[in-house]
Formats: sequence, structure tokens, C-alpha cells
Amino acid sequence: MHVTPNSGEAIAAPPPHEAYANAPDLRREMHQVLALGAEREGRQAGPDTGPLVDATAAERALLLRRAALMDRMALDGPGPVAAAAETAEQLVQHDRRHPDLVVGPHHPDAITLAPGHRLYVRQEYAAWTAAGRPGI
Repeated sequence: MHVTPNSGEAIAAPPPHEAYANAPDLRREMHQVLALGAEREGRQAGPDTGPLVDATAAERALLLRRAALMDRMALDGPGPVAAAAETAEQLVQHDRRHPDLVVGPHHPDAITLAPGHRLYVRQEYAAWTAAGRPGI
């Protein structure tokens, strides 16, 4: 993984329209993220098909999808800007503990000058979809 020091230089994160080009529509993604959260918390049974997924990678996929969803909603208008910042921070905290799961070119600490780490979310979502959406 390439780590860029937090020098204040601009991080070349993809713009939202590129980062979320392959994302499901907001309503569908919201339902999927809520269902994954309920499954993780034991409030809903998950599908019993398919290969077993690493729990840490699955947790990261959920955090990433939730952060991207909140970022997209905040971009659409006077949406949940605080929630977008909070969920981005949750992803950053997870990735600091599990740097081997970072798929984008910049480590989360390289983008700390960006408000709420939302640029990091965009970078990671774009890289995650390009990698075939691992962890789900």
C-alpha cells in the first residue's frame, strides 16, 4: 500500500460522479445497507448461500457502503452532512486498525485535511467497486 504523508497537498480522489458511477440508486442502496446492518446485528437472518466471507472484510464493506450512502445523500442537497462525516470517520477508524483492507492508493491518514474524510470514502468506494466489491 502506498502511504502519502499528510502534507496538505491535494489528494486526487475521484469526483463523486466517478466514484459512485457504478453505485446502486440511493433507495436500493439504502435498503441493502439497512438489511446488511440488521443481519450483522442479528435482527435479520442473512442468506445461507455462497462462500463464507471474512468477518472483518464484511464489516469494512458495510462501513464503506454506509459512508458512501451518507456521502451521496449529503451531496444531493441539504442532506445529512454530519452523518456523512461521522460514517466516514467510522470507516477511517476501521481502516487504521486494518490497513491491509485499504484498496485505494492513499491511506486514511493521508487525507485528514479533507473535511470529514469524505474524499477518502470516495477513493475507497471507487477502488472497492473496481476490485469487484470484496467482502460482500
